[in-house]
Amino acid sequence: MPGREDMPSTLRRSPDKARRTWEKTHDSAVETYGEGERSHRTAFAAVKHQFEKVGDHWEPKGRKGPSDRQAAGGGPERRAPTASGVDANATKDHLMSVARELDVPGRSSMTKPELVKAIEKANDRATRKARGD
Repeated sequence: MPGREDMPSTLRRSPDKARRTWEKTHDSAVETYGEGERSHRTAFAAVKHQFEKVGDHWEPKGRKGPSDRQAAGGGPERRAPTASGVDANATKDHLMSVARELDVPGRSSMTKPELVKAIEKANDRATRKARGD
């Protein structure tokens, strides 16, 4: 299965449901769009509706739905920045708890958009460390 072979390492460290979501969506997208970036974006979009990136892996969200403005609007012709797996639509309290889990410095004085950016950076650092970069 191409989805299993192409699965990013962050998903390999994630729950079975996240991996299955990636594989099924990726494989279906490959049949529709062919192998490549669009199939990967489609698979990540499906994962982001149920999971959020915390550190070097994906964890279930408390609710299903879009994780940021790009996911809510979607479409290849409408390009907007994503939150890189951070559930930007979550409450500030939730973002604060994720920032606490990731030991983000200065989190207590951050606004919600600042928390999203700080969590993105902490996730990137954790992923690079897990990959040995």
